[in-house]
Amino acid sequence: MANMTEKELLTDLLNEEKNLLKQYAFSITEASCINLRQLFHSHLVECGQDQFSVFSQMNQRNMYPTKSASTQEVEQASQQSMDLRQQTGM
Repeated sequence: MANMTEKELLTDLLNEEKNLLKQYAFSITEASCINLRQLFHSHLVECGQDQFSVFSQMNQRNMYPTKSASTQEVEQASQQSMDLRQQTGM
């Protein structure tokens, strides 16, 4: 690990945070105990914040460039999300 670049370290950390998010989401769906589900949800939220912090650092350093979304693209994604919720009854 001593020979890893800053970008490699941050990329590894970002990938691990993403994997943790998936595991917490899966654990929530598998837990039958409400207290355990709430604990996993709390960890999921915290992990999501950590993931975004790592992503933000990488983005600021041009290690993870992104494209800005237009207002129209944001509205379209929002509408698609609402449509999906209606279709699934959620």
